[in-house]
Amino acid sequence: MKNHLLEKEYIEKIKSSPENLSKFLGNEINNGKRLYLLKKIGRLEKSYYKDPLVCLLFDKSDQIRFWAVKNLAKLRDISLLDSFYNIAKNDKSSMVRREAVSSIGRLRNEISIPYLSKLLLDPDPKVSMQAIRGLLVFKKRKDVFQELFKLTDHPNEMIREIISNEIGNKEKLPEKNHSKSNSLLTNCVVLGDVLEIISKVPDNSVHLTFTSPPYYNARDYSTYVSYKDYLEFLEEVFKEVHRITKEGRFFILNTSPIIVPRISRNHSSKRYPIPYDIHPYLINMGWEFVDDIIWVKPEASVKNRNAGFLQHRKPLAYKPNPITEMLMVYRKKTPRLIDWNIRQYEESIIKSSKVDDDYETTNIWQIDPSFDKVHSAVFPIELCSRVIKYYSMVGDLVFDPFAGSGTLGKAAIQLNRKFFLTEINKNYFEQIKREIRYCKIANSKQKINARFLERIEFSKRLENDNFRKSCKEYNT
Repeated sequence: MKNHLLEKEYIEKIKSSPENLSKFLGNEINNGKRLYLLKKIGRLEKSYYKDPLVCLLFDKSDQIRFWAVKNLAKLRDISLLDSFYNIAKNDKSSMVRREAVSSIGRLRNEISIPYLSKLLLDPDPKVSMQAIRGLLVFKKRKDVFQELFKLTDHPNEMIREIISNEIGNKEKLPEKNHSKSNSLLTNCVVLGDVLEIISKVPDNSVHLTFTSPPYYNARDYSTYVSYKDYLEFLEEVFKEVHRITKEGRFFILNTSPIIVPRISRNHSSKRYPIPYDIHPYLINMGWEFVDDIIWVKPEASVKNRNAGFLQHRKPLAYKPNPITEMLMVYRKKTPRLIDWNIRQYEESIIKSSKVDDDYETTNIWQIDPSFDKVHSAVFPIELCSRVIKYYSMVGDLVFDPFAGSGTLGKAAIQLNRKFFLTEINKNYFEQIKREIRYCKIANSKQKINARFLERIEFSKRLENDNFRKSCKEYNT
C-alpha cells in the first residue's frame, strides 16, 4: 500500500472530492496513511478542504493535529482565525501551538493583530517568537511597535535579541570596504605588550583572530598573581579584539583546562577549567558562541597522568591523560547573517576561497602537535590552516595577539591571506623573524614582504596623520 500511496494520482483522487477526503481522514485506524497524505497533500485552494481538516484539530495524535493546522494555513482563510487562536492557547503540544501561531501570522491580516498581541507573553518562548514574527509585518503601526517594545526586557535572551535587532535604535553599521585590510597592518609583526599595541589599532580592522593565550601559571612565560587576574587580563585583551574585529567576523580561541602542579606530596594539584571560565566574559562583551571544536592529540604526545593509577587501580584516584584541547568559535554579534559578509566580496575572491573537498566534517579534529626548541607550546601548521580556510577569505587579515612562534602568520602566507601578529617575548619575536623571512607567498616564488616593528615604532606609525586618514578610508 505504501508504494500505492506514493503515486501522485492516488493522492489527487483523494483530494478530488470532499467525500473522498473526509472518508480517508476520518479513518483513525489508518493513522500512518493519514499522516502520509497530510504531509504530501500539496497545494490547497478549494474551500471544501476546510471542514475535513478542521475535524482533525481535535485528533488524538499531535502529529495529525500539527499537519492539519499546517495545511489549513495554506487556505489563508480569515474565518479560521478563532480556531487557530484556540489551538495556540489550549493545545497540549508545544509543536502544534507554535504552528497555530505561525498560521495566524501567515494570514497577514490586521484583524489578527490583537490575537498575536495576546500571545506575546505566552510562557513558551517559541510561541512568543512566532507571535513576534507575525507582528513584525505590521511593526510600522504605532500600536504594534508599542506592544513589541514591551518585550525589550523579556526574560528570554533570544526574544530580547530579536526585539533589539528589529525595533531597537540601530546604529549605522560599517559596510564600506568590509573585505579590505589597512595596508600598515598587513603582514606586520609587533614586539611588545599586546594591550599597549592593540589599543592603537582602529576599529573594524581584522577579519579573523585565532589565538592560544598563555596558560595560567603553567609555563615559564606565564605568571599571574591569581586566576582572577589571569581571566581579567584575557578579558581586557579580548574586548580589544572584539573592537578591532569587522562586523560579523570570527574569533577562535584555543584553550584547555590546565593543571598547576602541587607544591609537595602533602598538597594536591589544582586544575583550572579555562575554556569554561572565560566563556561568560566573552558573551558579556558581545561575542556570540557558534561552535566548539575538539582538537585531539595522540596519547603518546601528552604528559602521563595515569601512571600511578596504572599501578594500584584504586577508585577515586583515576586521572585520564588529557589528549584534547578546545577551539571555541565565536562571531562578533550582528543582526546581519553570514550571507551579508560573503556578499561584500567580489565573485572571484569567493571562488578562490572555496574550501577543497577534503574538509573536516565533524567537530573532532585529530592533529599531531608541534614541538619547538624555542617555544614550548607551538600551534601545528595544520591547525592554523584549517581555521584560516574555514573562517576567512583570500586576502583577509588574520590576527594572533599571542603569536608565539608565528605559526598563524606562516599559514596565512601559504593560504594567500595577510597577517598581523603581536608578541611580547623577544626570543619568540626573533624566531618569527627567522621563520617568516623564509616563507614564500602562496602559488608564487616571491618571498613575503613583512615588517617587524617594536611597539613604540608601531605606535608612531599609527599616530601618523597619513595613517589615520588611511584608517578612515578603510573603516567608515
